[in-house]
Amino acid sequence: MIEILKTQDDKSLKKLTLNEAESGSWFNLVNPTFEEIQKVSIILDLEENFLRNSLDADELSRTEYEDGNLLIITNIPFLDDEKNFDTLPLGIILTHEGVITVCSKENKIINSFNDDTSKFFDTRDKTNFMLAILFRTAKYYLRYLKIINKQTEEIEDSLRKTTNNKALFKLIEAQKSLVYFTTALKDNRVVLEKILKSVNSQNLQGLLKFDEDDIDMLEDVIIETKQAEEMVDMHRTILESMMDGFASIINNNVNQVMKFLAAITIILSIPTMLGSFWGMNVPLPFANNSYGFIYVILISTLCAVGAAFFFGKKGLL
Repeated sequence: MIEILKTQDDKSLKKLTLNEAESGSWFNLVNPTFEEIQKVSIILDLEENFLRNSLDADELSRTEYEDGNLLIITNIPFLDDEKNFDTLPLGIILTHEGVITVCSKENKIINSFNDDTSKFFDTRDKTNFMLAILFRTAKYYLRYLKIINKQTEEIEDSLRKTTNNKALFKLIEAQKSLVYFTTALKDNRVVLEKILKSVNSQNLQGLLKFDEDDIDMLEDVIIETKQAEEMVDMHRTILESMMDGFASIINNNVNQVMKFLAAITIILSIPTMLGSFWGMNVPLPFANNSYGFIYVILISTLCAVGAAFFFGKKGLL
């Protein structure tokens, strides 16, 4: 899918076709086809690989400058259809004609730049628009971290009642999401710091123009990214402690069940043993007594109750 938008003087967004595209336009490519990439490549005079790089799910955050065009790949947080959190490469390409974003899936970060929020960004200001995307990315990491934290608390409450496999699998998924977030945030921070160092680069001066507000905004993005990184590390530490704690609880519960079953087995074996003795074809007490069967039952019951009382005092029942 290709969507071309451009900010107008009244801060509204105007949709354009490929033939109508002009300087200051924003080319938004979501899971583009081979033909769509070719068309954009020809119109903007870009290498096709420049557009395809960010479609690789395993692509790391980085920057690349080639033929007067700047490619910034950043990993954004992503919530899939199964409500699991992951990261996804997003390519931001800055050319003299405008800004291009390339992503393999629709995501809330890019979708948040629409008609309703058009007054907060300007596609004609490439530098500010790029920073707005990066700032929104950092904010969504913090937002999703709050959701993960809330889910973790709900899982913890569930595990306090019962250590079922479903809750444990959810805890493992949350831990895996935090690992993805940690890797992505560290790479994103390196890219942001590299952009900050390149503010006065001669290569970028004709492509990007950083004023004091833009530099302040870039520094804010770095701060937000560091904050998200620290929060992820904290949640990972808490989650790892929870996993270790619940593993110990599960082992302890298994031990308690085994002790209980062992005690019950011993208690039940006493009547069985006495019944076996009195079932032998040899002279035994009460063999000729009309109440012998009742006596044996009473003795078996008293022995079983005594054993149960003993195990109860030991905390095994």
